[in-house]
Amino acid sequence: MNTAAAVPTTMTAWTQHRYGGPDAVAPEQVPVPSPRPDEVLVRIHATALNSADARVMRGDPLILRLAFGLRRPRTAVQGRDIAGTVIAAGTAVTTLQVGDAVLGETTGGGLAPYVVVPAARLVRRPEGLDDLVAATLPMAGGTAWQALGLAGIEGDAAGGARVLVVGAGGGVGHFTVQLAALRGAEVTALAGPRALPMLTALGATTGLEHRRTDLSQLAAASFDAVVVIAGDHPLRQLRRLVRPRGTVVLISGGSRPVIGPLGVILRAMVLSVFGSRRLRPLAATAKPEVTAELAGLAAAGALKPHIERVWPQAEAGAALAHIDAAHTVGKVVVLGG
Repeated sequence: MNTAAAVPTTMTAWTQHRYGGPDAVAPEQVPVPSPRPDEVLVRIHATALNSADARVMRGDPLILRLAFGLRRPRTAVQGRDIAGTVIAAGTAVTTLQVGDAVLGETTGGGLAPYVVVPAARLVRRPEGLDDLVAATLPMAGGTAWQALGLAGIEGDAAGGARVLVVGAGGGVGHFTVQLAALRGAEVTALAGPRALPMLTALGATTGLEHRRTDLSQLAAASFDAVVVIAGDHPLRQLRRLVRPRGTVVLISGGSRPVIGPLGVILRAMVLSVFGSRRLRPLAATAKPEVTAELAGLAAAGALKPHIERVWPQAEAGAALAHIDAAHTVGKVVVLGG
């Protein structure tokens, strides 16, 4: 193993041993992990939190526990999007080296001073890209990128397309608005009133306040794509908004406490059989090549994450509570330890 310098044997990590709210998470002394042959040890400079962290923290919906641990989270430390520096590398790692500034999406562990990550999940941080900005990109930006791709809003096909983003005020939503606008689409953003000024500044042509907007009153067939990030909207209502051969992408899949999005996914599959208006659930995955593209855009100033608030790691529990309350505008970042 190649190591930059002496690494402490223990660290303070925000750890949980049961599912629950933010009160289930507390600082705890744990061993600093050692990288396996294909992993690197990263000193964390910044961790961005996502709604996924709150869902795994709570084990909500219950079906999620099949993947993340039946009785307690398999990964005891939340925080999936990181930016930091490689300080040790496993013997099989050839793509990164000690001293590299990196960013990427992990399976957890970001609310700690150090984390081990498979080298294949990380990309080098471009020169001039701030750690705080870099940490916001992988999961939220990657989900937005994949959603627009699934909707066909990419390349030459995006120019002049009309896109509605439902639930546009959070991390994924504000990246979806920006990326669609960068690709030449005309974007309508549906969000809370606090988020609307930010969204219009980031490229939304039209901003609609979600509590004052009834989707059933919007003109039928007025969008080429609808990207749904939040809310429980009837699928038929969403589908009527897109033109023939248009696509509704479902990132949010409903709030059923046991099965979560499964019921919506099944209904979407059935409805998509009939007619030319498609309903496509999205199960976004970590894609380092997309992270690299996002990092390049952010380094060039074309992509500008909105960071609502930054917490020190000593107050990471408060940051988790803020995410858990589901009222975040843009992104929340926790500084490294």
